Amino acid sequence: MKFKSVFITGGAGYCGSRLVPQLLAKGYKVTVYDIMYFGDDFLPKENPNLKVIAGDIRDSAKLQESCKNHDVFVSLACISNDASFELDEKLSTSVNLDAFEPMVLAAKNSGIKRFIYASSSSVYGVSDKPDVTEDHPLVPLTLYNKYKGMCEPLLRKHTTNDFVGVTFRPATVCGYAPRQRLDLSVNILTNHAVNKNKITVFGGDQLRPNLHIQDYCGMVELLLDAPDEKIQNEIFNVGFQNMSIKDIAVLVKRVVEEEYPEKGEIGIVTESSNDNRSYHINSDKVKRVLGFTPKYSIEYAVRELCKAFKEDKLPKSFDDDFYFNVRRLKRLQAV
Repeated sequence: MKFKSVFITGGAGYCGSRLVPQLLAKGYKVTVYDIMYFGDDFLPKENPNLKVIAGDIRDSAKLQESCKNHDVFVSLACISNDASFELDEKLSTSVNLDAFEPMVLAAKNSGIKRFIYASSSSVYGVSDKPDVTEDHPLVPLTLYNKYKGMCEPLLRKHTTNDFVGVTFRPATVCGYAPRQRLDLSVNILTNHAVNKNKITVFGGDQLRPNLHIQDYCGMVELLLDAPDEKIQNEIFNVGFQNMSIKDIAVLVKRVVEEEYPEKGEIGIVTESSNDNRSYHINSDKVKRVLGFTPKYSIEYAVRELCKAFKEDKLPKSFDDDFYFNVRRLKRLQAV
């Protein structure tokens, strides 16, 4: 283990809620710094190596004080959802863009040695190229993916030999986590299949790269340990299966019918969509440079979600805004 202590902004979010217990199990000391829009009841707070701080990344002074005595800073916190433009634009701008460079400087000034930034493969927007690599131009369609892309050079601007910075661009994440999201493509389709016996597909021809949440966490773990010279100022696409929304729906239908034979046939209905993000990412670089290959398929994610539904871990899956980022932030009137 190269480093011992990890500071994670957004650690009480979807990806953080699965990452944090894993890092603790590996022996890391972990601090979660999160605004707690979704609470923190699902975090393993009984673990003596976990510290949880309710804080806003826009509060640079508190952030800098809080991340002292940590080795690595993992930046997950953001208003996360391509539909976040439905919210107050000022919220997305202040959190996803304006707070970023002050956050990088706060980390650097407090003695952090490594900064890992979770960007997004949605920075590519729409591309008809058969394989989108890291040097593809960014053609963002929403503020979310525009700001994600704009933050990447702000990290590179401040890196030094003693402050290593790396960016990864994960595909759309799927699968189960203690703070579940049901507003991401595979998870949405599975929820509909299991609980409505019908999958509604919006559009369908859009290509989306997908990444199981376990592989997302595996990527972060790898970046914690990778040699400085392999990751300094690098950008890595991290995706597994590139599939059209329509093909994902067919896969979800098959798996859910297998998991719930009593349901009979699950229908697929297609409606038009105004979300035309479509791109096919290439993740060869991360395999070549770091030896990282995703292991968990979309099918695995769907079966995992079926298991969670069967065990009643996801009650009120259409009504509770705990599962829906934009809906929760609207209700809280987040500013």
